[in-house]
Amino acid sequence: MVLFSRATHLGSGTYVKYSVVLAFLRKANLGIPAPREKNDRTRKLLYLGGSICKHNITLIGDFLSVRQEGSVQGFVEEATNVVDAARKRGLELRIMGAIAVWIHCPRFSHLHEKLERKITDIDVVGYSKQKDDVLRLLSDLGYVSDRRARMLMAVLQRYQLQNPTNNRKIDVFFDKLEMCHTIDFRGRLQIDYPTISLTDLFLEKMQIVEINEKDIKDMIVLLREHEIGMQSSDVIDSGYISTLLSRDWGFYYTVTRNLSKVKGFLPEYPFLTYEDRSDIAAKIDSLSEAIEKKEKSIKWKMRARVGPSKPWYNKVEECGL
Repeated sequence: MVLFSRATHLGSGTYVKYSVVLAFLRKANLGIPAPREKNDRTRKLLYLGGSICKHNITLIGDFLSVRQEGSVQGFVEEATNVVDAARKRGLELRIMGAIAVWIHCPRFSHLHEKLERKITDIDVVGYSKQKDDVLRLLSDLGYVSDRRARMLMAVLQRYQLQNPTNNRKIDVFFDKLEMCHTIDFRGRLQIDYPTISLTDLFLEKMQIVEINEKDIKDMIVLLREHEIGMQSSDVIDSGYISTLLSRDWGFYYTVTRNLSKVKGFLPEYPFLTYEDRSDIAAKIDSLSEAIEKKEKSIKWKMRARVGPSKPWYNKVEECGL
């Protein structure tokens, strides 16, 4: 990390003005910083120009830090470029998974950084009626598939491609996410852009039966950033979630277990403040209450009698994203 200041030393016995920093950035072809996000302590700055998110600038007080960008911002940029290219061709394509969480949670991105959440690939979903056009778009953007990926396509209807120029992988789903539980995206991709809706993002993470810590980290940040509400794209919709789970005991069982796990993990992260933990726990309690209060279907009640003594989820190679 290179640390600059408007009027603070840059190494032993040297000082640099903010204008000098800008001149340095221009000369190094790193672009000109412009305000993007602001809170009480940190203002995020985004480079304009240059190659895809090579660097990240953060203004902390009067200090300007310039650091070589890790994988996260590059993945976010590439995923956004893909769905933007799809939109230009009239295609509905949305970002899923951890990248969608990063995009949706700018105010609490510092939690993601402290949790050291890594990004390994890009996940997107589209409509099957546009499948050929979406795959053609990805081919035009330089993505190719190997033998294993073609096997996944045949068995799981999960299209996995890779960009040989940067070795980044992209998983493409159509209509549904059929993992531990099924999430149907038909008619729902238009709710938000460039990602799936907050509610579907919540369900995507919580459908994982053997939920791992990386997905718990995503849920901590998502719940800290967003409110629980109803019938709005700006909240996690408890009405939609409770209705969906009232018809499917297995999905209900997985989600409610995972909510308890997320709550149980809160004390494990000492950098979470009392306010952070209290806020997330209260939202979990609110959502759990809405789920429990919702009248359950006859099918749900019959399956509940059997309980977890029989498998309640789909067994697939990997349930998480």
